[in-house]
Amino acid sequence: MQIRMDKFLADAGFGTRSEVKKKLKTETVMVDGVRIRDAAFRFDPEKQQVTVNGKAVSFQLLSYYMLNKPKGVVSATKDPMEKTVVDLVPDGRRRDLFPVGRLDKDTEGLLIITNDGQLSHRLLSPKHHVKKEYLVLYRGALSPEAEEMLRTGVDIGDEKPTLPAELTLLSPATCILDVQNSDETENIDIHLCLIGITEGRYHEIKRMFAAVGSEVISLKRVSMGKLRLDPSLLPGESRQLTPEELMLLNEG
Repeated sequence: MQIRMDKFLADAGFGTRSEVKKKLKTETVMVDGVRIRDAAFRFDPEKQQVTVNGKAVSFQLLSYYMLNKPKGVVSATKDPMEKTVVDLVPDGRRRDLFPVGRLDKDTEGLLIITNDGQLSHRLLSPKHHVKKEYLVLYRGALSPEAEEMLRTGVDIGDEKPTLPAELTLLSPATCILDVQNSDETENIDIHLCLIGITEGRYHEIKRMFAAVGSEVISLKRVSMGKLRLDPSLLPGESRQLTPEELMLLNEG
């Protein structure tokens, strides 16, 4: 796959396209030993070697990272005030990386960071119904009627009720969420469940639980499609997906 030199260097973190054009004039950029000054020069970075001032530029056209998103970080590519999820991956200086979907600032867990637009579209497209699972720590026990509403669809004030969700009630003793981080001083009437949804509406899970009389305290996404969060990743840590994990993600 061929790519323009200015896009390649910009995506690799060497500046904006206009900055890269100046760099091509003032610095030594070479492809397979040949000096390149034309920003529109096209080449195949998987087959040809690029150097800038004698240093090789290692660059994957498509990158895939698993991030255990911590609370307090925004799901964006850049923000003038806040740290972003892209800042947390090793290739964060690349300009083409983005999160697949978003997690609220106070939600933690599995987030994919990539530059693969086709994969992102497939995972987020409503027609594919890719399931996302969350551990939910909440206050207010669910009645049998509330459980049934969550499983069949809840009116959260949108034009249509939510799609059916998978719900599994868990013992609070199995909770892997940090209750103290939610500023809770009492654990009275605190419960835990695993919920799987196939939509991505605004604050969907929080609104679902509010609609049945409960309050979400903490959320942690633990899976997306067939891909599960690596339990060894601490909040804020990331790593590249393995080929096997990428296959699971593509299977959805």
